[in-house]
Amino acid sequence: MGLLDRLEVVSRERRLKVARAVLYLAQGTFAECDSEVDVLHWSRYNCFLLYQMGTFSAFLELLHMEIDNSQACSSALRKPAISIADSTELRVLLSVLYLMVENIRLERETDSCGWRTARETFRTELSFSTHNEEPFALLLFSMVTKFCSGLAPHFPIKKVLLLLWKVVMFTLGGFEHLQALKVQKRAELGLPPLAEDSIQVVKSMRAASPPSYTLDLGESQLAPPPSKLRGRRGSRRQLLTKQDSLDIYNERDLFKTEEPATEEEEESAGDGERTLDGELDLLEQDPLVPPPPSQASLSAERVAFPKGLPWAPKVRQKDIEHFLEMSRNKFIGFTLGQDTDTLVGLPRPIHESVKTLKQHKYISIADVQIKNEEELEKCPMSLGEEVVPETPCEILYQGMLYSLPQYMIALLKILLAAAPTSKAKTDSINILADVLPEEMPITVLQSMKLGIDVNRHKEIIVKCISALLLLLLKHFKLNHIYQFEYVSQHLVFANCIPLILKFFNQNILSYITAKNSISVLDYPCCTIQDLPELTTESLEAGDNNQFCWRNLFSCINLLRLLNKLTKWKHSRTMMLVVFKSAPILKRALKVKQAMLQLYVLKLLKIQTKYLGRQWRKSNMKTMSAIYQKVRHRMNDDWAYGNGEFSQSF
Repeated sequence: MGLLDRLEVVSRERRLKVARAVLYLAQGTFAECDSEVDVLHWSRYNCFLLYQMGTFSAFLELLHMEIDNSQACSSALRKPAISIADSTELRVLLSVLYLMVENIRLERETDSCGWRTARETFRTELSFSTHNEEPFALLLFSMVTKFCSGLAPHFPIKKVLLLLWKVVMFTLGGFEHLQALKVQKRAELGLPPLAEDSIQVVKSMRAASPPSYTLDLGESQLAPPPSKLRGRRGSRRQLLTKQDSLDIYNERDLFKTEEPATEEEEESAGDGERTLDGELDLLEQDPLVPPPPSQASLSAERVAFPKGLPWAPKVRQKDIEHFLEMSRNKFIGFTLGQDTDTLVGLPRPIHESVKTLKQHKYISIADVQIKNEEELEKCPMSLGEEVVPETPCEILYQGMLYSLPQYMIALLKILLAAAPTSKAKTDSINILADVLPEEMPITVLQSMKLGIDVNRHKEIIVKCISALLLLLLKHFKLNHIYQFEYVSQHLVFANCIPLILKFFNQNILSYITAKNSISVLDYPCCTIQDLPELTTESLEAGDNNQFCWRNLFSCINLLRLLNKLTKWKHSRTMMLVVFKSAPILKRALKVKQAMLQLYVLKLLKIQTKYLGRQWRKSNMKTMSAIYQKVRHRMNDDWAYGNGEFSQSF
């Protein structure tokens, strides 16, 4: 309490000194600890203690003062180059707030009742408006827009985004909480339970082999120019070879429930998930022109084929209506609108087809919400005003609504500036204000260290924005489908789709295996152990990790975000085709990680019918991977586009 009383002084230097003392407590009093475990333990303990003493409210008032500090903004605008020294006070305040949010957010079984109560109180305090003030997330969003508009270029944007992401995750819930909310909401609406949990299914999937170099070039470029007769025989032989390989998939019923796998099969299926070392191998060493497979190899492939498809097929109500409309036009000559029960006059196979479609019918929460909105629009007087529950997601959306376009544009501007494929431009925003020192490095070692720090800084920003946007989209979609559509629309208007494609138009394998971190300088290792002497050789070698979890996480989030924006949207799917995303996405398949490959294959599937027959012929390995790993939609002719779909756009 004595430290908090000293915060209420006029002198900025004295306030900063006290704030640094509080930061030392929040960091775990590392000078008095002997191990990293002790530092983390005392950091968590002290953060709960600081919250119970009212530290969060006191630091929130100081943050408001620093945001409204016009003198700091004007002095930063006058400087030709902004450095880390211009945001010292803000960085200390944001660090304390971040440590408190992150430590209190994480739940453990050993937490006492007092800590559990404090966590729920803290969540409520962050979620809802108190004392006529906006939720904490909106304050951070306003900092982001103020930074992007150039009014406050000295803001430490990386720390702001990190805190914003953690606050949204704490108040709205992460992906596991989101899945629980989805199950609960389906039960409230009277919908059948979910057939599977997407994240759990993906965890059990194995990565597919990436397309070989042969398929990237295309068969027509590799084949020598023979005579016409030999060309016909050669093409016929190639078609027979392909048909033999496709027969493997047709010889068994993939939707049939299989017998339980043996122990050997379970062990072989789990080998790919124990480490990511094998998943990040480069291309398989396939021969340039593979010979026709022998009967022994075909039988071996049949034995090794996975039992069943990972996803249960889904059918929408629109699919059943479209199928019956086509059938009635063909056999009867007229249609019955949206009637899916009357099957009079249709042959028996059509009856069985409709029965199968209805067995796999899936009604989403969005379908129910749209239907309710249509009924409210038809009968506004009789149904009355809809009662909207005041959930944290609803309150956040209401607060963001009026400035939502500015928020989305600001986040995408920062993402563009942090992308590794972006080039430095005079009109781009400076996201390195809280990483560049006052004096530029003069030695090679200092330059290398600063370069690693700058790259790490950009990677963390990409990670924060990708996770934040995905989390917002998923929560808004669950809260109400029209909220999701409104946010998606503004993301598309702000060129989010070409931005993500530009991000992936690089060597993704190199990006995921990048080593832009110095392990001995990571917290809390740097506070306990004696720092070894850094050399250029040690910096070039990097750490022992063969991949970077941070960059892999960012890539998966961006792919999921792109999938959210384009799913069931024809015009946005055509944007993928127009921007020539197929070769960009295919290169990402070189990363042998199951979840990343799944969302790449989903994006390839929705545009396959528009890419032409020649593309499908020369990418049969990719087509097979889509068939094996992506959910099937009955009556979906994704692999057999008609001629009208193959036109150039």
